[in-house]
Amino acid sequence: MKILIIGKGGREHALAWKFSQNSQIERIFVAEGNPGCELLPRVSNVKLNKIDELLEFAKLQQIDLTIVGSEELLVEGIVDQFEAVGLTIFGPNKQAAQLEGSKAFAKEFMNKYGIKTAHHESFTDYAAALKYLDKISYPIVIKASGLAAGKGVVIAEDNDQAEAALASMLLDQVFGESGSEVVIEEYLVGVEASILSFTDSETIIPLISAKDHKKIGDGETGLNTGGMGVIAPNPYVTAEVNQAFISDILEPTLRGIKAEKMNFAGVIFFGLMITQHGVYLLEYNMRLGDPETQAVLPLLKTDLLTVIDAALNKKLDTVQLEWQSGATCCVVLASGGYPETFHKGHPIRGIKEFNHDHAQLFLAGVSSQGNELVTSGGRVLNVVAHGKDLATARQNTYKLLDSVYFKDCYCRKDIGEINL
Repeated sequence: MKILIIGKGGREHALAWKFSQNSQIERIFVAEGNPGCELLPRVSNVKLNKIDELLEFAKLQQIDLTIVGSEELLVEGIVDQFEAVGLTIFGPNKQAAQLEGSKAFAKEFMNKYGIKTAHHESFTDYAAALKYLDKISYPIVIKASGLAAGKGVVIAEDNDQAEAALASMLLDQVFGESGSEVVIEEYLVGVEASILSFTDSETIIPLISAKDHKKIGDGETGLNTGGMGVIAPNPYVTAEVNQAFISDILEPTLRGIKAEKMNFAGVIFFGLMITQHGVYLLEYNMRLGDPETQAVLPLLKTDLLTVIDAALNKKLDTVQLEWQSGATCCVVLASGGYPETFHKGHPIRGIKEFNHDHAQLFLAGVSSQGNELVTSGGRVLNVVAHGKDLATARQNTYKLLDSVYFKDCYCRKDIGEINL
């Protein structure tokens, strides 16, 4: 069997690592991939990133299964194009991908099917958005409706900040077409949770919960990033919280998918806020999260290909996921200056020597330069360790961070610190 994974970050490295544990898989290609993927058995990178190139490659190589990591390609309709020529692909079609590609569309979907979410309004007109500010109390959240690489969200503490955010998105078009429509929504106070899940459009199976840490600085301070670290499971997701999630969010989401005839096999990522007034849905992502995937997959005992195959054949209701006991902690080692200006090309030491029990090193912003591995992105690599409990997992991860190094490297020191 041959598998094609589309993407080049830590998530795709983690997927390739998980699939490489299945001896039935003959070959794994990752497009564009990164040097970490090629350190795995039977894994090769291919330098492709356009849908037509990927389509031709899949046909030529007789790829049996394609997994899509890129949200941009999902929104562009890569699943529809692959399926149109009879290729098997795991991911939402263009219709379903709107749940991530358009926050305004997603909010309308939530309203229509009674999914618990923050109060909100959507705007394309700057003057109308400004007028709406007179009706609300602060703080509020302003979001670019389209894809903005995790950067299109502003928490406005007062009217001046809100007006500046609206002007930058709707007038200055700092996010291009992605910011041509904005969502203004109620600010929720609580703890965030990430729940990745698999679906075949008839069943949704949640994976183990995770907790992302989005801000660049310790104590959740500073600018938003793509994620500076993750723990799994999320200790705030109690049995009571999980039941509220299922009844108020998962079940009505599934009803909506069925009613809208979003017929696909893929992933739904529920971004939640746990508050004193219940569990709210912040957003959908329609692919595996990064770096959540890097923390969750090491805990999954069930063969990943078995689960995906069941989803593709609409047999997810027959699957019972098995999990390792204990917890994982994933810490991102980032380039100094990220998420703003940072330098690339710094040599990285310790990658090929990294070999520790119950720990993984997943590469993200890394490229080859001659015989050296060098930094090529903001979030450079992920160190993930397992432990009998969260405290042990954290301790194991932070011990290993010193075994890899590059100039100006930076990480948060408080990933997984919990105050229950």
